[in-house]
Amino acid sequence: MIKRFIRRVLGLPSEPMQRVPRERHGIARGAISPGAAKVCSVLREAGFGAFVVGGAVRDLLLGIAPKDYDIATDARPEQVKPLFRRALLIGRRFRLVHVMLGPETVEVSTFRAADPETAEKDEHGRVLRDNVFGTQAGDARRRDFTVNALYYDPATGEVIDFHGGLADLKKRVLRVIGDPETRYREDPVRMLRAVRLAAKLGLTLDAATRAPIRKLAPLMERVPPARLFDEMLKLLLSGHASACLRQLREVGLHKGLLPLLDVILEQPLGERFVTLALAQTDERVLAERPVSPAFLFAALLWHEVLAASKARRARGEHPIPALEAAMDEVLDAQCEKLAITRRLTATMREVWTMQPRFENRSGQRAVRLLESPRFRMAYDFLALRAASGEVPAELEAWWRAFQGADAETRKAMLLPETAPAKRRRRRRRRKRAGAAESPAAA
Repeated sequence: MIKRFIRRVLGLPSEPMQRVPRERHGIARGAISPGAAKVCSVLREAGFGAFVVGGAVRDLLLGIAPKDYDIATDARPEQVKPLFRRALLIGRRFRLVHVMLGPETVEVSTFRAADPETAEKDEHGRVLRDNVFGTQAGDARRRDFTVNALYYDPATGEVIDFHGGLADLKKRVLRVIGDPETRYREDPVRMLRAVRLAAKLGLTLDAATRAPIRKLAPLMERVPPARLFDEMLKLLLSGHASACLRQLREVGLHKGLLPLLDVILEQPLGERFVTLALAQTDERVLAERPVSPAFLFAALLWHEVLAASKARRARGEHPIPALEAAMDEVLDAQCEKLAITRRLTATMREVWTMQPRFENRSGQRAVRLLESPRFRMAYDFLALRAASGEVPAELEAWWRAFQGADAETRKAMLLPETAPAKRRRRRRRRKRAGAAESPAAA
C-alpha cells in the first residue's frame, strides 16, 4: 500500500507499462487519419519512434471520431521539419512542428521530460517553465489525465498504456496522473479541463481527482485572463455547455470563471434564460452549425446588465444612458477575469443596445432596425427572451412576421406613432454675400 501511495504521489504508473494488442483494445486498422498515418510512417522510415497520442487515442477507444491528431516522437523539432515539404516550426518556449498534408494539419511534438525538481514554479506551486526534452515514459507522466496518456503505434497496432488509462476508460472514470493537489497547483487550468472532459465524455471524476478542487478554486485567479478565456470558450462551445456549468457549480469552480454567473442563476427568470441559451448552443454545436461566442456571452451576462440598468433607473437615470452605463459596468467586471476580446464585446453591446428598439414598431424606426447589420443576431436574442418569458411572445411573433413580409405588408403592419412629434427648429435665413442692405440699415 505504501509503495502504491508513493508511486501515485510521484506520478508513476501504478502498474507496469502495458502494450495492448489491437484485438484487445479494438481500434481498427486504418482508423487514424491519412495525414497522421503518413507522418508516423515518414518518421519511422527516418529512424525515429512516432505515436498518435492524447485525445485522438482516447476518442478512438470511445468510438468518437477525433477532430485532430497529435503525434509524439523522440525526434527533435529541427529533425522533424526537413522530412516534410510543408511544415512549420511554432512555439517559443517549447517548439512544435505543424505538418500540412492536404487539408489536414498534424501537430508533432517531441517527448517532454517530467521532473518536478527542475521545473521553475511560483510561490503557489504553479509551473512557470519546465520545457525539457525527455523520454516517452516521462512524456506520459507529465500529461494531465490517465485517459490522455495513451499512445497508439500505427506500425504494430498496439496501444501503450503507462498509467492505467484503458482501465479507467472502461470504468468511465477520469483520474489525474499523480497527486491531484500537486498537479492542480502546477497548472490550475487542469481543474477546468477535468470538468470539461468529464462532462463532454460522460465520465465520472475520480474521488481523489475531485476532492481538492473546491479548496484550490481560488488559484484560478492567478491564471492569465487570456488563457482563461480560451479555456472557457472551449467549455462553452464543447457541445455540452449545460452539463459543464452544472459540474462547475457542483465542484465549486464557477465563481472563479464567470463571477456574475451565481447572481444570474439565482434569479428564476435569469436561470431559465441562461439554460435555454446553453441548450440552443449545445444543439447547434452537435449539429455542426455555426455558433457565435459573442451571442453566448451576451446571453450569459444579459440579466446582470438588466439588473444594473434597473438600479440606475431607480436612481433617476434615463433608460438609454442607464443601459449603456450598465453595459460598461458589467463588462469591466467580467473582463478582469476573462480577456473577452474587443471584437466580441463590441458585438455584445450592439445586441444589447438593440433590445429596447424592438419595442418600437412604428414608422421608419422599425424599418431602420430591420436593416441593421446585426438585426438577425439581435432578433435571435429577442426570441430567446420571449421563450424564457422575459418579453411577450407577441412581440417576437410580430418581428418574425415583419421580417418575412413584403414591402406592402410591412407598411400595413406598422403601428401608429405614439411618441409626440418633435418640434422642428426654424432655420435662420443667412444673408447672401453682396446682398443689398435693408432700408432700415440705410
